[in-house]
Amino acid sequence: MQIRISWPAGQLTATLEETPTSKALAEALPISASANTWGEEVYFDTGVSVALEDDARQVVVPGTVAFWTEGDALALPYGPTPISRGGESRLASSCNVLGSFDGAPRLLSTVRDGDPVRVELA
Repeated sequence: MQIRISWPAGQLTATLEETPTSKALAEALPISASANTWGEEVYFDTGVSVALEDDARQVVVPGTVAFWTEGDALALPYGPTPISRGGESRLASSCNVLGSFDGAPRLLSTVRDGDPVRVELA
């Protein structure tokens, strides 16, 4: 499944694996939210509430599309966060891994705190 995430300065598409979380997210689309930034991560509320999956991880590859179950939010790291060690992308806590961006995730650096963000099927 492909989704498109757009904000005032750009957009990216991502390919998601079939997981319980990605299915729940797809059912809720389209979603509009206000972006939050945390180091080199963008996250925002989805209104979707799911359980932590067995393969949830805290350290992921930049460009991973993750779901932060504690905040009902998509977590989109493109580099280090304030709690990263070295150049890793360390999320606030373990997150469900949904997939990855198709393009260069560094484009997320153009998202500003409070920007409107829209997620829809691509």
